[in-house]
Amino acid sequence: MILGYTADDVRAAEQPLLARGVPLMQQAAWGLAARVAAELTERRGRVRGASVVALVGAGDNGGDALHAGAVLARRGVQVLAVCTTGAPHAEGLAALRRAGGRAVRAVDPDGPGPSGLPEGDDPGLAPVWLGDAVAEAYAADVVLDGLLGIGGRGAPRGVAGLLVGLLSDLLAGEEVAGSAAATPDRPLVVAVDVPSGAGVDDGALPDGPVLPAGLTVTFGGAKPGLLLPPASRRAGRVEVVDLGLPLPERPAVARLEAADVAALWPVPGPEDHKYSRGVLGVVAGTPAYPGAAVLTVSAAVLAGVGMVRYVGPAEVAAPVLAARPEVVAGKGRVQAWLLGPGVDPGHAKQAKRVRRGIDEALGTGLPAVLDAGALAVAPRDLAPWCVLTPHAGELATLLGRLGEQVDRAGVEAEPLRWARRAHELTGATVLLKGSTTVVVGAGGAVYAQADAPGWLATAGSGDVLAGVLGALLAGRAADVLEDPPLAAALAAAAALVHGRAAGVAVPGGPVSALALAHALPATVADLLLLRGSRRPRRQPTTSQLRDPPPAPPPLLY
Repeated sequence: MILGYTADDVRAAEQPLLARGVPLMQQAAWGLAARVAAELTERRGRVRGASVVALVGAGDNGGDALHAGAVLARRGVQVLAVCTTGAPHAEGLAALRRAGGRAVRAVDPDGPGPSGLPEGDDPGLAPVWLGDAVAEAYAADVVLDGLLGIGGRGAPRGVAGLLVGLLSDLLAGEEVAGSAAATPDRPLVVAVDVPSGAGVDDGALPDGPVLPAGLTVTFGGAKPGLLLPPASRRAGRVEVVDLGLPLPERPAVARLEAADVAALWPVPGPEDHKYSRGVLGVVAGTPAYPGAAVLTVSAAVLAGVGMVRYVGPAEVAAPVLAARPEVVAGKGRVQAWLLGPGVDPGHAKQAKRVRRGIDEALGTGLPAVLDAGALAVAPRDLAPWCVLTPHAGELATLLGRLGEQVDRAGVEAEPLRWARRAHELTGATVLLKGSTTVVVGAGGAVYAQADAPGWLATAGSGDVLAGVLGALLAGRAADVLEDPPLAAALAAAAALVHGRAAGVAVPGGPVSALALAHALPATVADLLLLRGSRRPRRQPTTSQLRDPPPAPPPLLY
């Protein structure tokens, strides 16, 4: 599990170590240099002879970049520090020069320019025209973005902003979010702790340029903005350099990894039967949208639920049973509900069935997925075991019904804020779908999953996700009622499996929703290999997930 901590949490954890004289900057720099060296080895086959350009601002982030540059220079790397200030971190600059690295100061020829050196400026920093600095960076093997750190607010300004804007324009359209080997003829941008200007705690993007990174090397613990959209899309891969910080037990945000999902997944034992494994009631589809029901029940069955009961019109039940003959059509006892995929609220009978399912979930305590059409008829007061699964437009509409003024673009700009607001207003767990899925649940739980390729932006993909989540809630219904924050963890787990199934179905290529559903058994089986041969009869609750492996660290409450 990747855990994200706020800037204040990180600073507070650093203070006792700094007071004892622990050289945290040097430790961070060594970790950064080691990861850059590994990337250079992958790209070039060796470290010596490579070129690295460090973009250096005035703060400690620039110091991290300079000290890392010194380590790399001692390994035979040609290191150039392009400073956007006349007074960069003094110890870092001295270390870089002792190691044989060079440092210059980028200047804007159209700016006013000082008539002399300001007090404190380093007289050894030769000025270099901004365009030449950009050219040096573009020709390098690696660019270190050390302009702004966790203390920065807003986009880089002045010469730093111009430098980032010009370099971003040059790299526009390049692949910067995948593996380092994806673009060997272009520099790999490595963000130092955070991409300069990205919202550290909330994942917001400023009004101004942010240099997209292929890799972010962050120190002590991940920052929320590296996991939360939209800033997470500028961070690329995230790697944490452990500094031994005494961070809080409860993070601000978390991202599940494969082993975490394996520990959460309901696995039957030798004494289980279809009812004990979970029965999922599904109200989905109308005669106008029968495919949504087919995809939803297919996903639930293939994700491993014990039994599916389909409730809906005969015109929809027929294709559902043709596709999945193991489904039982008609009412009966269930352990969880999945309500709304493909349901037009204008279809009176099916909308009524959705309302009855919501009433049963609230009245008798049954976990429920409220998707698509169910969002339009959901009451204001729900429960944490009810999981809302909107995309940004649907969430904006839902919030409008609850008295909030926000449009789809506003939700996309601040997804955590608005998902959290929907949770506050309804009491439900909220899974906000997107390229990075944000989940907010009881007890302050926040997850951010970025497992889905762009190919999953296709019709029916959301129906498959709803089916996976429904299967999880049915399989762990009793645990969810006992431990409400578990609903958020299961929603995040469903998002991970949904995203990974695309790669299993068609690695690297376009995938249909039905192919996605058919890939679920293999995807789940691969994850469960991480659990080993000993599988507990009863799955752990979030309060019990404390001693890995296979259980992850404590979940978020």
